[in-house]
Amino acid sequence: MRATAQKANQAAVSQSALSHLDRDGDITMVDVSGKTATTREANAVGQVRFPSEIYQQIKAADGMTKKGSITQTAHIAGIMAAKRTHDLIPLCHPLPLDKIGLTFEYDDALNSIIVSGTVKVTHKTGVEMEALTAVSIACLTIYDMTKAISHDIVIDNVRLVKKTGGKSDYSHA
Repeated sequence: MRATAQKANQAAVSQSALSHLDRDGDITMVDVSGKTATTREANAVGQVRFPSEIYQQIKAADGMTKKGSITQTAHIAGIMAAKRTHDLIPLCHPLPLDKIGLTFEYDDALNSIIVSGTVKVTHKTGVEMEALTAVSIACLTIYDMTKAISHDIVIDNVRLVKKTGGKSDYSHA
């Protein structure tokens, strides 16, 4: 009986830490109307890993495939995705983004293309989901652009690495 009560207590504590649940455990969009608009920025990264011979082939062609440039197409896709994050993730607020930046780096040691994304806004809520969405969709676009060459491509390690502004800052390399 005591263990059951402890589990229920832990579940209640966990729910209270989740901003998208109200006190009854029902889904809710966070009310940001009382917050002050501040400058907020988030950085995310992800990686697309290729089999060694495929990676060398892509790099030798400077990222060009029959479909076109994989990084240029992924760049546009990532920007478009960040702007549509609120359409993709139900409880995200629509935000007037000030900046969306993406970079692509070939990593010979990992046979990977590393995708980094930065999103910036001056608003009442953060842009972590927009940065993660930009990187995720850019990685998916690279996969789509190269899947005809190999199906052994892996999208890996998509994560938030830094956020500033709002209640707290976060940084994790």
